[in-house]
Amino acid sequence: MSPTGRVRCAGGSDPGLVRSNNEDAWYADLDRGVFLVVDGIGGQAAGEKAAEIAVARVKARLERQTGTAEQRIREAITMANNEIVRASSSRPDWAGMACVLTVAVLEDGHAVVGHVGDSRLYQVRNGEIRKVTHDHSPVGEREDAREISEAEAMRHPRRNEVYRDVGSEQRSPDDPDFIEIQTVPFSSDSALVLCSDGLSDQVPSKEIRGAVARHAGKPEESVRELIEAANRAGGKDNVTVVVVEGERFGGKPAASGGGGRLVWFLLGVIAVGAAAFGLGWLLHPRPRPLVHAPVVLTVAQGTASSSITDALNKAQAGDTVDVLAGEYAEHVKLKSGVTVQSHVPHEAVLRVTLDRVAVLAEGVKGAAVRGFRIVADAQKPLYVGVEIDDSDVEVLDMEVSGAAIGVELHGKGNSRVVANTIEGCMDGLVILAGATPWVSHNLIRRNKGTSVAAREGARPVLEGNVIDGNLDLPTDLLPAVKDHNLVEGRQSSAGGAHKKE
Repeated sequence: MSPTGRVRCAGGSDPGLVRSNNEDAWYADLDRGVFLVVDGIGGQAAGEKAAEIAVARVKARLERQTGTAEQRIREAITMANNEIVRASSSRPDWAGMACVLTVAVLEDGHAVVGHVGDSRLYQVRNGEIRKVTHDHSPVGEREDAREISEAEAMRHPRRNEVYRDVGSEQRSPDDPDFIEIQTVPFSSDSALVLCSDGLSDQVPSKEIRGAVARHAGKPEESVRELIEAANRAGGKDNVTVVVVEGERFGGKPAASGGGGRLVWFLLGVIAVGAAAFGLGWLLHPRPRPLVHAPVVLTVAQGTASSSITDALNKAQAGDTVDVLAGEYAEHVKLKSGVTVQSHVPHEAVLRVTLDRVAVLAEGVKGAAVRGFRIVADAQKPLYVGVEIDDSDVEVLDMEVSGAAIGVELHGKGNSRVVANTIEGCMDGLVILAGATPWVSHNLIRRNKGTSVAAREGARPVLEGNVIDGNLDLPTDLLPAVKDHNLVEGRQSSAGGAHKKE
């Protein structure tokens, strides 16, 4: 149940017909009523990285429901902005990266919208469509002022220019001319469309309204049709769409019981899907965009869904595996696009009883693991708490103790290790084989060997970490570490600690 009653949602993203890479990203959390579209700026890896950081930071802040919706949105976008600024200075190929974004939080019958740039949010209701956000661009301003028509704006040679973005300079939440905040009613008979300019530059708002209205009750079909429409119009840019429907939008209540109605619904979906597939293949014989309404799969001990592994096997990209309190004696292998989290931080415990890895990511993109406590069995030591290999993964708010290696990263990938506690291990954090993770605000303490080690060409970015009471200081990294982290002390062989000079 969402904060405003039942809603339906689907989202999708496609690189388009011209670009080989996709710098767009999207996120949806039905439980919290959070919906986000991001369009990266910077080209290739830089734009994708900016979008990845924005999604991770906005998601992390909005999951903490403290403060008003406006405060949370302002802080979330600012956190994303400032982290993109920091990351862009860490590698030459990320220099100048940024993004534009639009986020909506549903609350008490309203949508609180945060917006920077030229992505958009539309509202569809009673057969009409209204553009809620304002384009922060020279062409968008003229269109909003009705100096030029929508069609003229779509054809304008400067339509890709923006004068506000997320990530080009340090910001604070209340900076003027940064974040546009609006609050609009969200009634159960209305729908919201969030999109990147890959849609709005190619498909007129009238066609957007028509697609959403035609597929009322089936937002995944709206998303599919809109992405295909953008590609039929030229597909000159990445295109991303998120459609959010109230339960009475189009006169179609949210899903309920009734076997007969379910059969007819499924037959209708099959018929519409078959027709759409045939037409789409004739027009564009290329893979169809992935469209999936994210779900939360709950894992609890003593129930039918008591295994994290089983839930991961069922999960698709965009889903969350939410693990309730208890001890889980299993090896967790992460999956692309899936978040695995402890429902209450540190109340779900991974106690792996074999000499192996507790959490493993191999060749995984866009995954996250959050809030678990990883404890080694005293009789059968744990080799690695979290191992990341050739992957882009967020490791957030974990507690790892007693392992031979707390967290190990190696190979290609741009993972993030943020706000974790690594203590009582042999080695705390080991980074190998050219890995380039972002490592920030971790507590690495009282480990028996090396606190932080970077070897074999690894180039981590370390900022805001506290490294305290370890047997060996990170001597190979010490100059860089001391500039941006707090290195408190060194453990003696007898277990005591003293302050360094």
